[in-house]
Amino acid sequence: QLQASGGGLVQAGESLRLSCAASGGIFSLLDMGWYRQAPGKQRELVAVITSSSGTNYGHSVKGRFTTSRDNAKRTVYLGMNSLKPEDAAVYYCNAYSRMWGVDSWGQGTLVTVSS
Repeated sequence: QLQASGGGLVQAGESLRLSCAASGGIFSLLDMGWYRQAPGKQRELVAVITSSSGTNYGHSVKGRFTTSRDNAKRTVYLGMNSLKPEDAAVYYCNAYSRMWGVDSWGQGTLVTVSS
């Protein structure tokens, strides 16, 4: 199971850090992703951190967002700086491993950015 937290209401230019805690399983062997979905839009990739801690970011968040993981705490983080109103969405975390047959989603945490 994945439990995302840390969302809230911020003003444009401010920062937030999201967390996603995992229970059970083989966390350290999983790729962890952050996705977001704004009303009326498709879910889009925000960031991925692989089991070997390689990272990849969506074009719109590069340079502003940073993802990291703490395998001992079974938690992945998304640091979001210089937030823009267009960053407002429900943010979901995902755990994935093709090898281990894992594709699990958290419940989402809402980020609202006022201009």
